[in-house]
Amino acid sequence: MTLRSAHEKPVYVRLREVIADAILAGRYKDGDPLPSVRALAADEGANPLTVAKAYQGFQDEGLIVVKRGVGMFVAHGAASRLRTSERDQFIKTEWPQIRDRMARLGIDPVDLIQRERV
Repeated sequence: MTLRSAHEKPVYVRLREVIADAILAGRYKDGDPLPSVRALAADEGANPLTVAKAYQGFQDEGLIVVKRGVGMFVAHGAASRLRTSERDQFIKTEWPQIRDRMARLGIDPVDLIQRERV
């Protein structure tokens, strides 16, 4: 895992994306332990308090569970719920910008799909 280079985003948001991407990619499955706050902070070069904030957001959403004295684990169904929320976010905020840019550049979606198949 490495932080994305989108420096306009706060570090805890980039950490959240790193963790979410790992869950969506299947590197962490339901019930799997997540790295400790200190371990993830060291791996990502982040402050442990910032990592704790990112984890807290996932805990608040029910995507990770904390077992006192044991660690943090991916909650059952986390990948499915994350995929749904990421898809909704993409459709609401990212896709309109992409669609508008494609229109400004004269990119035909059909040509784009055909190019991808080649």
